[in-house]
Amino acid sequence: MSGLRTVEEHLADALAAAEPLESERVTLAAAHGRTLREPVRAAVDIPVFDNSAMDGFAVRFADVADADPVTPATLRVVADLPAGTDADPALAPGEAARIMTGSAVPTDADAIVPFEDTAGGLADSLGSIAVQRVPRAVGAHIRRAGEDARAGDEVLSAGELLGPLQLAAAAAAGVAEVVVSRRPRVAVISTGSELVEPGSPLRRGQIPESNSVLLAILATEAGAQLVRRASVPDEGDTLDALLAEVTDPRSPDRADVVVFSGGVSAGAYEVVKTALAGTMVFSKVAMQPGKPQGFGRLEAGTLLFGLPGNPVSAAVSFEVFVRPVLLRLQGRRAIDRPVLALQAGAGWRTPPARRQYLPVTIDRSDPAAWRAIPATSGGSHLAGGLGRAEAYAVVPAEVDAVAAGDVVDVMLIS
Repeated sequence: MSGLRTVEEHLADALAAAEPLESERVTLAAAHGRTLREPVRAAVDIPVFDNSAMDGFAVRFADVADADPVTPATLRVVADLPAGTDADPALAPGEAARIMTGSAVPTDADAIVPFEDTAGGLADSLGSIAVQRVPRAVGAHIRRAGEDARAGDEVLSAGELLGPLQLAAAAAAGVAEVVVSRRPRVAVISTGSELVEPGSPLRRGQIPESNSVLLAILATEAGAQLVRRASVPDEGDTLDALLAEVTDPRSPDRADVVVFSGGVSAGAYEVVKTALAGTMVFSKVAMQPGKPQGFGRLEAGTLLFGLPGNPVSAAVSFEVFVRPVLLRLQGRRAIDRPVLALQAGAGWRTPPARRQYLPVTIDRSDPAAWRAIPATSGGSHLAGGLGRAEAYAVVPAEVDAVAAGDVVDVMLIS
């Protein structure tokens, strides 16, 4: 369509302006949700030492190699090894040590016999035991030192999001601190004289303001630190004053990114366009919803995003343009949402010559054949239906319509 930019062109401009932020060293307790900037290398072996995978007895394999229920191998228990003990008892032929899961295996032992493979089990586990089943091989039920990682091995790579599993891996590797990106500081500013705080009485022409709630939470979920959430009218100099405040280079809370919603279209009261003409470039992008977009960069480095004011348009625009930039600022290796190819559970119309991002739910009633179901009728103002969405169906510009059963790309957002 003449005069429209592609999604890729607009995104490329924004990503090109996103220089990774500085990094800092933090404790594991403070690292959840942060992006790793330097690899984590194991400080110790994982496991640290040979240890038992079962509650039972540490034995010499040769002593029990012929055991069976009819002719059990009788061994004398000469030590008791709870987890955490540093004991390494000598085991002579015919001797065993009672051992608990996680305890270091004695140097003289080369297999573990679980309690359930002896005649008496735990109830008769000290003194003399009768082994009725042979371990499967030398080394049975022994976790070898370093079988997961050796000291010095890379456990986590730079660019990873640090969630519970990653932080547990770092802890298991004996690492107490990690180098992460500083969180991007984000200000969210909704524009519109019709907007009032949710729960306030509404006069004719007013609506509850929801975009700043939406965009602030999306930003924090993307790893950002919210430094301001505000709403400004379409008239007056409130926007100029607020922008100067949140981008003041002297402020420790200066925003790295400012996200506007509204004020970027073709109406008579487009406050963002009016205030930032020459600083931001305002474009029409070949997508639906989200055609009007604005982007710019202040001399001090703050990135400015102008998103449409309709709620679905704002949500889609954040996912397509703002979120990847926030992740790039943090040095995240993967900046794209996961995409599944699913059958459409119903048909819907698509806009001519524009890529469509339609909010959908996912029908999981058949685990082998998930289906994408439209969450709204497609209107960019339908904030209620947006609340049901789990994903966006992404339909190429050249597709005229989607029929039930067609396979579509579905971008997961939750």
